[in-house]
Order: sequence, then structure tokens, then C-alpha cells
Amino acid sequence: MNFKVINVTLHFKLFIILVMTKVKENSKVKVHYTGTLENGEVFDSSREREPLEFTMGQGQLIPGFEKAVLGLEKGESKKVTIPVEEAYGEKNPDLVQTVNKSELPDEIKPEVGMQLISRTPDGHEIPVTITEVTEETFTVDANHPLAGKALTFDIEVVDVEE
Repeated sequence: MNFKVINVTLHFKLFIILVMTKVKENSKVKVHYTGTLENGEVFDSSREREPLEFTMGQGQLIPGFEKAVLGLEKGESKKVTIPVEEAYGEKNPDLVQTVNKSELPDEIKPEVGMQLISRTPDGHEIPVTITEVTEETFTVDANHPLAGKALTFDIEVVDVEE
């Protein structure tokens, strides 16, 4: 038997279809973000730390942030301004109270910006911030510090998993 060796080169194109996963309900998402106020002041950023990780639709973030990320793909970036009602809401005047200094322990000297913990009659703890100090009283605000403010975020999707 005679064998003849033939060298054959096959040429074909290989198509790779890369399917990018879009952020949807229950996606596990990692994002980097920088949040700014209307005056451009940065109030928070993940750029110097690990990306923010969350599960979409679980209520872990303000509604406007989730809405902004929905439908984005890994590597996509977006700048969005979130209105007050989709961020921390309007300031609630019922969460601002004036307290007599005599109600504080002697070792605590109230100062504007100081944060305290207030306990409700049923034992819940609420963080409050001192916003005003007079001779006899001080005013505390239990609203979120970003309540009443529109927030702008530069968002970059780092990873999306289904």
C-alpha cells in the first residue's frame, strides 16, 4: 500500500459573539461612582476604594440610582442628576426639634455639626445632627443629611452578574 501525505490548510472565519449582560432586576452589580451636589461639591465617591456592590431591585440604594443603572452594561458610564423625590426626599420639618441643653449629660457640649443618637420611646435609635446652638437650647435634625437635595452621580458599571 502506498500512502501519500497531503498537507491541507483549512481557512475559515471564527465568529465570536460576545453577549454583554445588561443590568436588570436581581443582577449583582459593581459600580464606581462619584456623587456631587448642585454646587459641584463631592459628597461621596468609590473611586479610592472598592466598587459599590449591590443586588438590583432589593432597595439597597436610593430609587433614582437604581433607575440610572438599570439597562447599563459592563464598562458603560453615565452621568445622571437624581431629583429630590428619587433621592432622599424632601426635608421633613417634623424631624427637626429644639432641645434644652439641660437634657444632655454635663460632659457633652453641643456644637453645630455634632452627631448624636436619639432613642424613641420604643427603643429605636435615630441618628441626629445638631444644626443650631443657643445659650439654653440646641436644635437637632433627624433628616438624612442629603434630604432636600438633587444629587448628581457619575456612574461606571464595573461588573454585572445575573
